[in-house]
Amino acid sequence: MKIGLPKEIKDNEYRVGLTPAGVQALSGAGHEVFVQKTAGEGSGFSDEQYVKAGGQLLDTADDVWQTGDMIVKVKEPVAPEYPRMRENQLLFTYLHLAPEFELTKQMLERKVTGVAYETIVRDGRLPLLTPMSEVAGRMSVQVGATYLEKMNGGRGILLGGVPGVPAANVVIIGGGIVGTEAAKMAVGLGAKVTIIDRNLDRLRQLDDIFLSKVQTLASSRYQIEEAISHADLVIGAVLVVGAAAPKLVTRDMLHLIPQGAVLVDVAVDQGGCFETTHATTHSNPTYYEEGVLHYCVANMPGAVPRTSTFALTNATLPYALDLANKGFEQAIRDDAGLAEGVNTFGGKLTYEAVATSQSLEYTPLDSLIDLKAAAA
Repeated sequence: MKIGLPKEIKDNEYRVGLTPAGVQALSGAGHEVFVQKTAGEGSGFSDEQYVKAGGQLLDTADDVWQTGDMIVKVKEPVAPEYPRMRENQLLFTYLHLAPEFELTKQMLERKVTGVAYETIVRDGRLPLLTPMSEVAGRMSVQVGATYLEKMNGGRGILLGGVPGVPAANVVIIGGGIVGTEAAKMAVGLGAKVTIIDRNLDRLRQLDDIFLSKVQTLASSRYQIEEAISHADLVIGAVLVVGAAAPKLVTRDMLHLIPQGAVLVDVAVDQGGCFETTHATTHSNPTYYEEGVLHYCVANMPGAVPRTSTFALTNATLPYALDLANKGFEQAIRDDAGLAEGVNTFGGKLTYEAVATSQSLEYTPLDSLIDLKAAAA
């Protein structure tokens, strides 16, 4: 198979879809890997490393997209990349289609086979979303602490306080991977941490994990309002797999939050869990709504690309190898969890949560491909 590795062009996105080790694994398996020049530069990988690993350098993104049967990326295509997509091309990347109507439309019109990292399942978990959720969860507290500083627009509060002065109040909405990693960082810095989740069993687990050093609350509008009314930092960490995130903090609730407090919405890729969220970039990361500072960068892990690229590709490479070695159809027949990653195929929308979010027609993948024809 011919595999294309383009350079990411989203604002301040320095991650790359394959490391030289990944290129070596794919080329060693008999595939041709075409790498756009300087694609790995932001993550610390030189063109020479890719060539040494068996990759072939191409000058432009157009060359890579035209050559590759499978395109391996990190982030969803942005507008300049839409015309580069073509029929039957396999796109393996984060897609986050639920809030991206135009991207969905383009992929359907161009009949691109879109396999989304964030909806692939294994043992009830999301193995390709987890590493970036870990990074973003830890970063959320790091950036929140930074923007609480007065010169950065916040209340002028130190997360851990000092002897004789209370620590900051950190409210984390969602107790999954992002919320747990955020709590680790916040507790480590000495903040007073509240985690809100609707799953009581998960709250029990978190209480055990943190040895009762965090407060856990069962989610309700009342409890969210009560918690954020004295919060210095609120972290949105809610995920509904493949679907738009629910708006759990509404605009009218912002009046309850102290002026200069910071909201970090890690769910922004799925539309955000604050009503006042709109995606921002690393170049212009924050804005105010109702006196509350919002940080809603849609590619947070891109700020730490070396860590993020290694973490991501450790998880994605085995799937890329399966898709390349077996071909798309055999790979998804052999792995039902990988089939869950297929969001678009043959001009049809094959992921129900995305279809529901956009009020579009949903077509089950098994009505388009005989997923049982397998391996007989």
